[in-house]
Amino acid sequence: LHDGRDKVTRVVIVSNVDTALLVMGLDHDFSVRRLERFVALARMAQVEPVVVLTKADLCADAAVRLAEVQQSVPGADVRAVNALDADAGSALADWLLPGRTLVLVGSSGAGKSTLTNTLAAAEVACTGANRTGDSRGRHTTTTRSLHTTPSGACIIDTPGLRTLRLDGDADQLGTVFEDIAQLALSCRFRDCLHDSEPGCAVRDAVSPERLANYRKLLREARRDSITALERKAIVQKWKVRSRAGRERAQAKRG
Repeated sequence: LHDGRDKVTRVVIVSNVDTALLVMGLDHDFSVRRLERFVALARMAQVEPVVVLTKADLCADAAVRLAEVQQSVPGADVRAVNALDADAGSALADWLLPGRTLVLVGSSGAGKSTLTNTLAAAEVACTGANRTGDSRGRHTTTTRSLHTTPSGACIIDTPGLRTLRLDGDADQLGTVFEDIAQLALSCRFRDCLHDSEPGCAVRDAVSPERLANYRKLLREARRDSITALERKAIVQKWKVRSRAGRERAQAKRG
């Protein structure tokens, strides 16, 4: 969480969990870029990520979106379910094992509490209707809660998260963006930024949206590891670039 300029307060969502069920609705909530961020969060915390795409019964192209997610987060298990249907428990049975602890993470309205009730086989979590215009939830869940399932697993329902900033080692991003990490080995320059450098093996092989998201997450992961002097140098560099840009624009206006 941000608290003023360059100040960050770390908030622990949960601890001592085995698996993170990354819940995302196949409606207006669907965003592959945000999902990449959530998978990175889980892997940086050394927690197994399982992507759970809810509202599959309401999505006409669920199979297409499922394939898109599988391509964007290689190595992660992905399931498309109807959170209201008891079959959702069967789809996630491999992780609902006795003594295992799972946490449900996702944005408000994704169906975490509905899925919690289905997996627990009881009405243990409050649920509410989403807004019709954008499918967003109304923050029905405001605290974390722990529940048990008939199989003996424990599940933790959490309040909705729309955005979050990563906190971890930049090198760990390679486990989420494996395609970029592998392609980067063939770049002409070892420190290639995959921007405008000649001989870049990444730029033409990866979608601009995915590459932009990778750069953004990389900046966030590195932000907390740089020294105060390095941060000051970066700020100064961008000030110089901004000043030069303003001067060029002024010269054109003439």
